[in-house]
Amino acid sequence: MNGRTFLDSKQSKQRTVNVGRATTVSRTVSRRSPKVDRSLPKSTRPQTVWLDPVAQDRLLRQQSLTDAKQGHYLEAIAGLTILIDRNPENATDYNNRGLVHFQCGHLDAAIEDYNNAIRLNPKLASAYNNRANYYASQGLLIEAIIDYDQAIDLDPTNIRAWLNQGITFRDLELYSQAIENFEQGLQISQLLSSPLNDHSVLEAHLYGARGRAHHLAGDWNFAIADYNRSLERIPESDISEKRLRMQVSRWMQELTN
Repeated sequence: MNGRTFLDSKQSKQRTVNVGRATTVSRTVSRRSPKVDRSLPKSTRPQTVWLDPVAQDRLLRQQSLTDAKQGHYLEAIAGLTILIDRNPENATDYNNRGLVHFQCGHLDAAIEDYNNAIRLNPKLASAYNNRANYYASQGLLIEAIIDYDQAIDLDPTNIRAWLNQGITFRDLELYSQAIENFEQGLQISQLLSSPLNDHSVLEAHLYGARGRAHHLAGDWNFAIADYNRSLERIPESDISEKRLRMQVSRWMQELTN
């Protein structure tokens, strides 16, 4: 899937008052809190909430991930950097910052963060998937395949790793293996789907990717069927998936025109 200060401290101010020419009187003036009406129920009185360090980190992490989702990448990186400075052994924060760096095009910083995440937690499946995406973007397809394998071994339900590895197989023109990956991802998605966990958009990606593999392999009827399944699963109101809809529609036009 960003620093902020959550708590402000109020300090007393010192003021110097001159009396005549030779006499100086120094006194401390404090801001007084407004009087609390003791007759009011406790629930209606002003209250100060103090957060422990763990709660502060949790809030900063949530805000950083929200910033990243909204495209505020520099704010997200700043927040995650604060978290890493506080908790240098947290592999997840390195992985998240690496992903934001990757989205910004800071590729050297991204791979460094992914490597640190894997060093700290060799069983963090998402870090292998993210590093594989970096390798694929650099044309290092075999290295990407190896990392996707590791991600899937650690978490066989990682649908995105199945999808991404399938796309990499397709780029290598290994269409049968690519289609097997997409079908595995679809089976997992259907097993995990529930009213609280809608995988329709992820399935749209899988059907679109499988359709493209059929298309390139020359199985045009299968390709058209998958393209239609993909488009059916992309909500018209989902602006974030506009790119996928346009891409699948363009592939469809290549076959129907």
